[in-house]
Amino acid sequence: MASLSNYIKTSVAELKKVVWPSKRETTQHTLLVIGISLAVAAFLGALDYIFNWGLEQLLYR
Repeated sequence: MASLSNYIKTSVAELKKVVWPSKRETTQHTLLVIGISLAVAAFLGALDYIFNWGLEQLLYR
């Protein structure tokens, strides 16, 4: 039981040392992740469309 108590005490102490991001930083990083995700999705969608079109051209000529 002492090890659990020690674990909780050290965890709380470590959490007090954390420098949490501001609301503005969190919003900026969230928008960045969403933007990059959309860009990657669009890129992969375009590649899928191009490869599908090319395969259809090869198979149905």
